[in-house]
Amino acid sequence: MPLPDTMFCAQQIQIPPELPDILKQFTKAAIRTQPADVLQWSAGYFSALSRGDPLPVKDRIEMPMATQKTDTGLTQGLLKVLHKQCSHKQYVELADLEQKWKNLCLPIENFRALLQLDPCEDKIEWIKFLALGCSMLGGSLNSSMKHLCEILTTDPEGGPARIPFETFSYVYRYLSRIDSDVHEVDTESYLATLKDTLGSLEVWNHPDGLIWIQHQGSQKRLFQLESLKKQTLQGWRVSL
Repeated sequence: MPLPDTMFCAQQIQIPPELPDILKQFTKAAIRTQPADVLQWSAGYFSALSRGDPLPVKDRIEMPMATQKTDTGLTQGLLKVLHKQCSHKQYVELADLEQKWKNLCLPIENFRALLQLDPCEDKIEWIKFLALGCSMLGGSLNSSMKHLCEILTTDPEGGPARIPFETFSYVYRYLSRIDSDVHEVDTESYLATLKDTLGSLEVWNHPDGLIWIQHQGSQKRLFQLESLKKQTLQGWRVSL
């Protein structure tokens, strides 16, 4: 015979005062992030929350989400989440990075495919992994760099998405070495000419999708890629 239900009065039920806000923030985070597997993502969310780590939460909703069956599932927003979680370290452990990848409900096969582009042992430089992720989003070196600028910038969303030229050139060299269609001599010639011409620079994306470069204390110069097939100086048009 089942035991009768125990009845409690309101005074006997103690609700932790922080619980409503925790649940409210969790619900808002889940709506913004739109995880493919809510349980997997929730485990990562509360694990990060308990440790005081950056949460696996997008800044805003990205629609539509890629499917896990036919697409990579990776988006710029998810890469930005990983950047918030990992960018405080120069190198990240692959085991930790893999767990964060899983917590975002991304296919593990794509994680391993990214690492095959630049095999490493136990850890990887974060900026390099981020660059590899951007290359998965972009079909060309130019579009990969565009995604990178938008993730790394400290400018407000919708702004010029500026990043330091040193960072731009470091990642540009790295992705160029991985791309067999881009010759090292062309990459170095392009970056050297760019630096010699404009001096101290900041590089950023214009909302139109163009790459902007500003000479410190001087006028702006606009560079627009004419051909996605050529990633050299000849592929850019300069206008004052």
